[in-house]
Amino acid sequence: MTYGHVLAALSTAFTTLTAPAAPADPFFSYERPATYEVRTERVQVPLRDGGHLACDLHRPAAEGRFPVIVYDYTAYDQLETLGRAAAWFVARGYNAAVCNARGSGDSPGHLDPFSAQEQRDNYDLIEWLAVQPWSTGKVGQTGVSYGGHSSLLVAVNKPPHLAAIIPVDGISDWYENTIYRGGIYSARIRDWQRAVAPDTLTTYAQHPLYDDFWRERSVKARWKDLDVPVLEIAGWYDRYRQAMVDNFRARPRNVWLVAGPWQHGWPAGQPADIGNGAYLAWWDRWLGGRRDAPLPAAKVTSYEAGAGGGWKSWSTWPPPGARRERLGLGGDGTLTPRPGAPAVRRFAVNTDEAPATPDERLTFQTQPYGSDLVLTGEITAEVRAAFTATDGNIAVVAEDVRPDGTATRITQGWLKASHRFGHTRAVPVRPGKTYDLTIRTWPTHYRLAAGHSLRVTVSSDDYPEIDSDAPAGHVDLRLGRGGTGITLTTWTEPR
Repeated sequence: MTYGHVLAALSTAFTTLTAPAAPADPFFSYERPATYEVRTERVQVPLRDGGHLACDLHRPAAEGRFPVIVYDYTAYDQLETLGRAAAWFVARGYNAAVCNARGSGDSPGHLDPFSAQEQRDNYDLIEWLAVQPWSTGKVGQTGVSYGGHSSLLVAVNKPPHLAAIIPVDGISDWYENTIYRGGIYSARIRDWQRAVAPDTLTTYAQHPLYDDFWRERSVKARWKDLDVPVLEIAGWYDRYRQAMVDNFRARPRNVWLVAGPWQHGWPAGQPADIGNGAYLAWWDRWLGGRRDAPLPAAKVTSYEAGAGGGWKSWSTWPPPGARRERLGLGGDGTLTPRPGAPAVRRFAVNTDEAPATPDERLTFQTQPYGSDLVLTGEITAEVRAAFTATDGNIAVVAEDVRPDGTATRITQGWLKASHRFGHTRAVPVRPGKTYDLTIRTWPTHYRLAAGHSLRVTVSSDDYPEIDSDAPAGHVDLRLGRGGTGITLTTWTEPR
């Protein structure tokens, strides 16, 4: 989850948009002038087991008590860079702590990302900050990627002085969102493992199924305890967007979702950058006790990607009025509500760490749409398939095809056939038997313009995103009436 490896993964995914700066909502335009100079010191925060965390503490250069923001708690030694960003909030009356997790930077010990130990350390950090003489006792936490997931995890541990969080590109489930998407190991994550936590190359491979090892690192397993106010910031071009949508749908009463046309990372500097106003309004409301600080006008504030319809505000996700539409995959390569007579088409399994060849994938495409199509949610694939081996992978990719034939990826989803009943157990596949498999793609808010077509590709891999670890052989897709299809979630703007 370092910025470099994730941004590289987007080279085949999406184009950059020109977008308005922020939604037309007072929450995003909220501001207060800077009041204080900033003073910084390195501190060692004591932990319950006798260890400590290395933190840079940034405080207003004034006497008095101020609320505290844990500005990031990660395994990356980026304290100076993060401290410069945190200074904007310090100048407006907040203490800010930027800390290295145990075993990273100057924090001694062994790094075990998102483990129970790391969560306990984060809990101790919050409670230590809360009782310092310069603290009001109100603590919030934010962070991007690693720091976003840390914020969510510490929230479900319920430290008494944690008042609110802002996770950016956070995660709900470390197993499903990141390591074993659809039960298939993420080829992309290994570079991060080698660079940040090499021991996990061994430990993660020892847990191919979803067990207590992963539940310990999961917010999803403890959604009932996610009860502080949560402002989720997510990007529709981010590979972890499924997690943020799932968190919102699990806890809609205390979670607000802001999703922009952003790649992985802080929105700052990206199209439709929302600035600092929303973050300040959130902290002023929940930490600073300023009742005039607004909340978002809507539970969901989302930017429509693709052909671009701008910012939308909704009460829930998918938005009210969204409808489901099923398209069948036809034996002639069409994608249509009436897919034609039953048929079988075969593709070979790709066992190489390289892009699939034409005989290793099947493609299906709609006719050009006569009007814009707005996708607001997942594209769910219902695949009827038979394998010549005792297991197999199914990868489904959806693309926006322009009249000139060029294409932009919209979303994708993957599933290992032996995980068709979930990830807690692997159920073998019987060669030649037809199985009904459901593949969830990552959610999207995307406008496909009139004159464009929707294309769906089905194969055994999605290079370079996942391992090509399916056994050699072939896959037969059952197509046409009663066969493989996809279900779209679409929305039409009220007139």
